[in-house]
Amino acid sequence: MNKKRLFAAILSAAMMLSLAACGGGDKGGTSAGQPSSGSQPSGGSSTSQPSGGDGEKIFIPVMAKGFQHQFWQAVKQGADAAAADLGVEIYFDGPASETDIDKQVNMVKDQMAKNPKAMALAALSTDAVKEILAECAEKNIPVIGFDSGVPDDTSGAVKATAATNNEAAAALAAEKFNEHEGLVAKMQAATSAEPVVIGCISQDAVSASVTDRTTGFVNKMAEIAEKYQPGKVSVEGHTLWEKKVADPAIIIRVEISATTEATAVQTAATSLLGVKGLAAVFCSNEGAVTGFLAAVSDGEDLAEGGRYADLVVAGFDAGAAQKNAVRQGWFYGSVTQDPYQIGYNAVEMAYKAANGEAVSDVDTGAQWYNADNIDDEMIALLVYD
Repeated sequence: MNKKRLFAAILSAAMMLSLAACGGGDKGGTSAGQPSSGSQPSGGSSTSQPSGGDGEKIFIPVMAKGFQHQFWQAVKQGADAAAADLGVEIYFDGPASETDIDKQVNMVKDQMAKNPKAMALAALSTDAVKEILAECAEKNIPVIGFDSGVPDDTSGAVKATAATNNEAAAALAAEKFNEHEGLVAKMQAATSAEPVVIGCISQDAVSASVTDRTTGFVNKMAEIAEKYQPGKVSVEGHTLWEKKVADPAIIIRVEISATTEATAVQTAATSLLGVKGLAAVFCSNEGAVTGFLAAVSDGEDLAEGGRYADLVVAGFDAGAAQKNAVRQGWFYGSVTQDPYQIGYNAVEMAYKAANGEAVSDVDTGAQWYNADNIDDEMIALLVYD
């Protein structure tokens, strides 16, 4: 082959290779092992400012009422788990004190500057975040309330709330009372001459969570008692729940303390303990439990051989004293909210709302714990001090 033909052959081959390389660019964008800039990982707790564009993680700030308390740490664990499952980026935070409204407002404003696609919020004050909510509504940023949520929002930004249904949660205590063989036997044997009394101690008749729990327990307990003594179940003690009947065989007595102070709850508990025929007591929150325990010598009177050893007692919430009463067997058991599910559902709903899906309020449930399961991994997470 002469030099001219050799040069032509080399030139022809080079052109063919060039054309082949150009043709490959139409079949899939970037090459394997070379991700586009939009798919780079966004890192930890929202150090970047994702816009939610193609390939980027959706960014959802989760703004709690607090951060230090174990309750909020359990909420955070649930939120983190949802973020991992859904492949979204979250930033979880809250002020050191649940009275620090201004601090929370500034935290929320900082996260709004990052252009989130949705937000989860447990507002310390709805009034304090009105302007932020109005901005969310204007920019079509859906807000999901969690725990106590964002009550009385008028902006339209809040699409749903992930929270405990307190009525349903307290009803769980009544259902557990119905599993106690000794208490059931007493209800079955009750007469108008010797009525059985089931008490409910609450700190107040004002706060939504406490009144809802009182309602939930009283209604479910009355429903259960009616099965054993039809037409002979009387609800007494407070006008909000009172449904008296003549000659009752079972009395559900609601005891509300004069104030929310521990000493006032203790006085209410002492009054209830003096009622003839008292067989069981439900304490509707940690404050009610604290006052009740003070009335029974910090629980010692509930121990075997104690003055109230036969009393069936259930609480709500947790705290060191209540957990000790459960572990000792002084309490039959207690109900706790499920903060893990509160966090998980808040992020899950925010993700759905960010993607244009319809969302609605979710009951995040409650759990019953007793001496047998209090140290189980998932229960231990929920029974905070």
